[in-house]
Parts: sequence; C-alpha cells; structure tokens
Amino acid sequence: MKFDAEKLRRDFGASDKKRDAGLTTPSNIKRYDDIAYGEHGWYNLLDVYHKKDVTSPQKTIIDIHGGGWTYGDKDVYQHYCMDMAQRGFTVVNFSYRLSPENPFPAALEDINAAFTWVADNAAAYNIDLDKIFVTGDSAGAQLASQYLTLLTSSAYRGLFSMQIPYERIKVKAVALNCGCYDMKERMGAEGDEPYLAYMDKALNEERELTLQRIDVIRYINADFPPAYVMTSEYDFLKDYAKPMYELLKEKGVVCEYRLYGKAEDRYMGHVFHLDQRLEEAKVCNDDECRFFDEMLERS
Repeated sequence: MKFDAEKLRRDFGASDKKRDAGLTTPSNIKRYDDIAYGEHGWYNLLDVYHKKDVTSPQKTIIDIHGGGWTYGDKDVYQHYCMDMAQRGFTVVNFSYRLSPENPFPAALEDINAAFTWVADNAAAYNIDLDKIFVTGDSAGAQLASQYLTLLTSSAYRGLFSMQIPYERIKVKAVALNCGCYDMKERMGAEGDEPYLAYMDKALNEERELTLQRIDVIRYINADFPPAYVMTSEYDFLKDYAKPMYELLKEKGVVCEYRLYGKAEDRYMGHVFHLDQRLEEAKVCNDDECRFFDEMLERS
C-alpha cells in the first residue's frame, strides 16, 4: 500500500491540536519568531525563546522535533519549548524539510543549517555556545543521535559533503526521547512506511553510500555527548531505548536510562513528555534539565 503522508499529517495534527488546545505564550517568555536560517522558505524558519529578564548568554537547548520524518514544525513544538525555557534555558525551536517531498538527507542538512545559524548568531539571542544542549523526540531523537555523531566522529563526517560546525559547537548533553536509533535495523522493519518513504529515493539512487550513512551506531564513539535516554511504558518505540543506552555505556559515554509509567498507565504513550498538562511530563522534563545541569557542573 502506498504511503499516505497527508493522512498521517491530518491524524497527527488533530491529536496535537487537541493536546495543546488553550495553551498560550507565558507572560514571562520573550519570543523571537520566524527567523530564516536557510534557503527553503517556511521549512527553514526558527523561533528562539527565553525569559524576559534574561539579558546575557545562558545555557541553551536546541530542540529537534519528531513526526516520522513526515510531519511537524516549530509551531507544533512551541509550547513544549517555551516550557523548557521556563526552566532557565534559551531554547531554539526550528522546522526542517519533511519527507516524502524532501527525502533523506534533507532533514539532516537542515539541522546542520540550524546549528550553523546558532553558531553564527548566538550573541544576538542570549545563546551561550559553551552551554549547548539538545533535545529530540521520536524521529527527532533519531535525527539528534545522527547529527551528534556527525559532530563527534570524523569518520562519519567523511561520508557527507556538508560543512559541519563541529569545532564551533560542542554539545554538553542530549535528551533522546522515545526514539529509534539503529537506522540500518529499522530498514528491515515491516510496516514502517514513513521511514521507507524517507529513505527510498536515497537507497535507489546511491544505495551503497546510503547504507553506510544509515549505519549511524557503527560510528558512535566516546566523544558522543552525555545522554539521557528515555521511553515510556506504552511507547511503541520502547524497545529501541535500552539498547541505545547500553551501546552508549559500552562506548564510555556518560548516560542515564529511564522508563516512565507503570503497566496500568496506558496514557503513558509515545512522546508523553510533550503534554503540558501531564504531571509525568513535568517530572520527565525536570529530570532531563537536572541531567543537563549535572553535566554542566562536570565540564
């Protein structure tokens, strides 16, 4: 059956609108909206949020949104990102090109452009380049793990022609939320139409190079940033979290694993941490920011 991207977008969009209904910008948050960071129109816009009383560079989160490589943008993630800003961070929230109209590696190229924009414009938006953190969920967690491998592995960078600002941005820690990480293994999973649609063009046109590029976990090394790897009891990608944690631990990366929810908590599903009304989301987001602060103290 042909992948119906528009149906996925309608279904995901309806769910997210219901989740965020009635949420507004907090009165103490300053936001800079719709800043162009690349050449691809509305796909390449970002927002920056921080508290209104912030007047100097501070610790900063760059968020990479999820959506099966097919759905999502900065507007869907604004309330989550502003909530993270309430915890004392500047937060960069950006859109990127979506599949199947823009297949692999378009999203990765846009992430690189967004990080390059951060490196170029930090001072103007109260971003401290010495205190950069990353959050990513679902497909965004996969993209985060892949981009951080590009930042920290020269061998992996050699597979791409992008100019990556690995000398200017040193990520202190990452939160990998409800993601999938073994892209090579994922290729063999049945029924994952969004992933197959994302990868199909590259596999057909540059198969050997693409197979090397998607073997991300082969290139993860001890320089990968400290990682908080989380999932939930009813996350449909739950089985990817523990192996990623074990791999990072084996490589010598400081990491923490957390499974949220109990067997009776059926509401504790995929990317639960984005729900601003859920108490467990508040706990999870506090836990991740605590981990970030601990990693900052270690450095």
